[in-house]
Amino acid sequence: MKVVVDCRYTRIGQHDGISRFTAGIVGELAKRHPLTMLISDHRQLELLPDLPWELVSGPTSIREPFVARQVRRLRPDLVFSPMQTMGSWGRDYALLLTLHDLIYYENRTPPRDLPAPVRLLWRLYHLAWWPQRVLLNRADAVVTVSSTTEGLIREHRLTKRPIAVVPNAADELATPALPRRRPDGHRLVYMGSYMPYKNVDALVLAAGRLPDHELHLCSRISDAERQRLTRLAPSARLVFHDGVTDAEYADLLTNATALVHGSRAEGFGIPLVEAMRVGTPIVVSDIPIFREIGGDTALFFHPDRVDELVDALGRLEEPGEWEGRSAAALEEAARFTWAASAERLLALMHETVERRGR
Repeated sequence: MKVVVDCRYTRIGQHDGISRFTAGIVGELAKRHPLTMLISDHRQLELLPDLPWELVSGPTSIREPFVARQVRRLRPDLVFSPMQTMGSWGRDYALLLTLHDLIYYENRTPPRDLPAPVRLLWRLYHLAWWPQRVLLNRADAVVTVSSTTEGLIREHRLTKRPIAVVPNAADELATPALPRRRPDGHRLVYMGSYMPYKNVDALVLAAGRLPDHELHLCSRISDAERQRLTRLAPSARLVFHDGVTDAEYADLLTNATALVHGSRAEGFGIPLVEAMRVGTPIVVSDIPIFREIGGDTALFFHPDRVDELVDALGRLEEPGEWEGRSAAALEEAARFTWAASAERLLALMHETVERRGR
């Protein structure tokens, strides 16, 4: 079975969620089966494993609907894409497409770094369900990263194809001494964007009610957003990092009281797994996907009730509560590894090629 993996959604310089999923899964998959990566920019190789690769046109190129003509020259038996938008016109190979989430049907503001024409198409695309059905039904099978999203795909009848859950995971961070001891001080960590549905405002307002807590906001941020959040709760002790290295992020997490996240919708939640893997408790909004990831180890709050977030953080002050949550987080995180996800994906690949052959 000759396998090709579409790595053209890998970011340049620093991963985002889909980029990290691509690099994580392709690295472990290659340990189990030979594969070739597709890239559209040589700079993408900096964040990808050292594996065979081929250069083709980019995923936002006008040539994308016909990219299969370029891919066919590699004579693959199966192509796996970490997105659902890969062109397929004229393909003669099995195709697995990935749908990570359905966030933008309710929150239609597209990522700000996309070109203006793509942002317009993005908004139009999410006005109805039928375009998603058209995309997904081109595949031989559909991959998604959580049971929560799988349920939504089935609820909205988005595809007639088989659906498989290949969970997201987290990269290895520096491992702290175990068992963890509660760190000194009160440091809260948030990793994520500042899109409206991420609900960072709730975290800032809670920090404003907890004068002995620092809220560390790790992601890159515009000056306008920094000023807006600062005005939102002038008494909050906010620390804007405007981007962190993996080493800096690991240090923040391993010295944090908790990772906090107030999102109203997610496809997965890699920061939750990253925190749990180093034994840092998570205090997160009560949404289905965070229930799926955090299980019994997380503390939950309603995303519209800042007082519930404040109360949840207060629970971590109770004797033994932090230590118990820390130990439980380590156990819960063991469910999410790139190795396990690669095994699931490889099994699906074999099933798909065999089914197509029949």
